[in-house]
Amino acid sequence: MGARAFITGITGQDGSYLAEYLLKCGYEVYGLIRRTSNPNTERIEHILGDIHLLHGDMLDQISLVTALKACKPDEVYNLAAQSHVGLSFTQPLATSEITAIGPLRLLEAIRQSGLAIRMYQASTSELYGNATQFPQDELTPFQPRSPYGIAKLFAHHMVKNYRESYGMFCCSGILFNHESPRRGLDFVSRKIARGVARIAYGLDEYITLGNIDSYRDWGFAGDYVRAMHLMLQTTLPSDYVIASGETHSVREFLEIAFEVASNGAADYHDHIVIDPKLYRPADVYMLHGKANQAFIDLEWTPRYSFTDLVYMMVEQEMTYAAKEGSFSQDNFSQYTHRAKSG
Repeated sequence: MGARAFITGITGQDGSYLAEYLLKCGYEVYGLIRRTSNPNTERIEHILGDIHLLHGDMLDQISLVTALKACKPDEVYNLAAQSHVGLSFTQPLATSEITAIGPLRLLEAIRQSGLAIRMYQASTSELYGNATQFPQDELTPFQPRSPYGIAKLFAHHMVKNYRESYGMFCCSGILFNHESPRRGLDFVSRKIARGVARIAYGLDEYITLGNIDSYRDWGFAGDYVRAMHLMLQTTLPSDYVIASGETHSVREFLEIAFEVASNGAADYHDHIVIDPKLYRPADVYMLHGKANQAFIDLEWTPRYSFTDLVYMMVEQEMTYAAKEGSFSQDNFSQYTHRAKSG
């Protein structure tokens, strides 16, 4: 039997890709899942027969202790979080309980278990906020601008504290934006990909968005889970920036998405509406990562480009939309909704 891995947040985008990857590496994979009336296992439906699910909650210390005793993992990957930045402004307390205190509960459960467990914590580029250093690396000062970013910063520092105080093998991956066809519908990348596909098949008229002039360092989630695993294979634990090294705007994402869906026949300006209500109270305008240390220490580089990512997401959404509507180039020209920002 190979090594055992325990994944919190296994039903999410990253959790599903990581579970797949670890299974291919010969791991016995366990995942934490909350007990609900309607379990959200859609992303891992195809591997349910190959993994073990344990009931628990990041808000419940005892359930985490019980889960660790049950599976006795060699590696723990904490991917559980309230991960929507916009939502964190309206639910700051819930975000803090899950995203900040949750990792602390897990760290303490690991420490008390007495097992030689290596832990990965999912950190985020939102730690940098409106950084003045470009690109951002492991030495760039943190200045988060959302309850989500602040909660993640607490967890990030706790991981470092447990590493230095107790000699635990725990590290954080400061991951920049990473997307996929499995991204949640409330994230802008999936919202755009789904929107253009539905317009192409006559199911929707337009896409409603907020700030389309923010810049992000976008990558493919399947690439980034490889980095998570590599971090736990090193001799000494350390924190790493994981990023593509390129920055692109939401506007660029729109342009490519419409090109894919319409075969170059449509102008995105005609199919979006900008809603000021969707702007964040304190936005981060540009994030640009530098993953040189990961390249040197982990020999990690992304395999998919920004354009590859957009194509991948839109083409998947086109298959979904095809089941509901009828494709026509005319669907891209019969509406005249204009972005208020131009």
